[in-house]
Amino acid sequence: MSKAISEQTRESIIYHKQNGAKNAEIVKWLRVSKASVKRIWKQYREEKSIGLKYHNSGRRAAFCDAKLNKIREKIREQPDITLEEILEQFHVNISVSALSRKLIKQDLSFKKRRYTQKNGCVPMSKGIFDSL
Repeated sequence: MSKAISEQTRESIIYHKQNGAKNAEIVKWLRVSKASVKRIWKQYREEKSIGLKYHNSGRRAAFCDAKLNKIREKIREQPDITLEEILEQFHVNISVSALSRKLIKQDLSFKKRRYTQKNGCVPMSKGIFDSL
């Protein structure tokens, strides 16, 4: 991959193009490729900018901040909602574990004790030592 063309060189390309220089002359004077001259001139004409373009790279987010705020609000309204219900209701196309990780990053966690009674003292089932 080649190095980015400096801001000064970009300004020189624009200056020469505005003063009627041909692409072949600019290539010879500034030692840049013809494609670069065309690309920078086109960018200047269309966007009135000669700065470097930064491309967004990486994976797209599964859902935006607005949807995340709606999910947070729903959890406040209905604290016992399950992850599966959230996925169904908000039509989010991610796995349950990915949603769980996302909510944990937002300081939201689901702590349900499914196998204990309300007082927490009486076991739900007999163990092997209960019959002795």
